[in-house]
Amino acid sequence: MLSDLDIAQAAEIKHIKTIAAKIGITEDDLQYYGKNKAKLPLDLIDEEKIKKAKLILVSAVNPTPAGEGKTTVSIGLNEGLNKIGKKAIVVLREPSLGPVFGIKGGAAGGGYSQVIPMEDINLHFTGDFAAIEKANNLLAALIDNNLQNKVGNLGIDPRTIKWKRVMDMNDRALRQITIGLGGTLNGIPREDGFNITPASEVMAILCMSKDIDDLKLRLGNIFVGYTFDKKPIFARDLKAQGAMALLLKDAIKPNLVQTLEGNPAILHGGPFANIAQGTNTI
Repeated sequence: MLSDLDIAQAAEIKHIKTIAAKIGITEDDLQYYGKNKAKLPLDLIDEEKIKKAKLILVSAVNPTPAGEGKTTVSIGLNEGLNKIGKKAIVVLREPSLGPVFGIKGGAAGGGYSQVIPMEDINLHFTGDFAAIEKANNLLAALIDNNLQNKVGNLGIDPRTIKWKRVMDMNDRALRQITIGLGGTLNGIPREDGFNITPASEVMAILCMSKDIDDLKLRLGNIFVGYTFDKKPIFARDLKAQGAMALLLKDAIKPNLVQTLEGNPAILHGGPFANIAQGTNTI
């Protein structure tokens, strides 16, 4: 029996412009990431067309301990609908490197129900997770910078800070750490920790935002902690939202790839923040 990797590597991958043409998207609308992947501009979203479409939500499957099933079912459903003449697109979350290198393994489907290029999708893909990680950690750095500096100091109580750093890897040793050691030049010592990147609030915000302005507003509303006077502090108080949104300017755009049978697939966001899978028929 062939492995998932063998099946994916043996597949004939069509140029992404061919996949885009199937759903009425022109070459000029695509932001290419090589021949097999592309970003889609947000102005393609048409709320009126969305109202006329049907959404099949695959939110849960009788799971294995690692939780496999939703992606494979969603892709297979998309293949079947296209086979009987429906114009369907499978919409999936992007894989996280933690599970990919953990017990679960890849998250681009399995067997003959996969999205390709599987290796790219399971690894760095179009850099969305890296952008989310940088935006999250930029806010973390601004928080610690504000604790350290006299100018513009908001008086944040370090004991109340809820914002953690993130990285897209399973590393339990970083869940609870102490930072700011090494003298006055290296910050204020305090307890901190790391989450995995898809568990970041930035990931949830990215999945929910309609456009850059909406993204900025939601990023600005991130709760950071309290001052010593019990006043709540948000990312907007640190003037972080603009820089964070800039780092996410491409990550907010959905990614277009294809299934093994050459049908369109859109990948956007990550697990935890955007856990449901879906197949959209138009």
